[in-house]
Amino acid sequence: MFERLQKKWKVKTGQLTLILCTFAIGGSATGWLGKKIMNLLAVEQDWLWAILYILLVTLIWPLMVLLVSVPFGQFRFFIRYITKLGVKMGLVSEKNSANHA
Repeated sequence: MFERLQKKWKVKTGQLTLILCTFAIGGSATGWLGKKIMNLLAVEQDWLWAILYILLVTLIWPLMVLLVSVPFGQFRFFIRYITKLGVKMGLVSEKNSANHA
């Protein structure tokens, strides 16, 4: 599995380790911050809480991963990765994504 990721992302073992650590810490920080924000909103209905939480973490995740990527030296990888996701989701045009490739 790790070899497949290395080939897909064209990275060496050390960089793959830093990327996976960035994903893990960024994801955990996203969940933590999302819950803190949701506690401030004090939403009572479970279904509404779940919908708002999912939307919130979807918005927070790219920011947290980029923030965490800086001290790990992986900002260039993650700005490209998030831009590609944006293109696939139709949020970023192909023309604008060329600046980050």
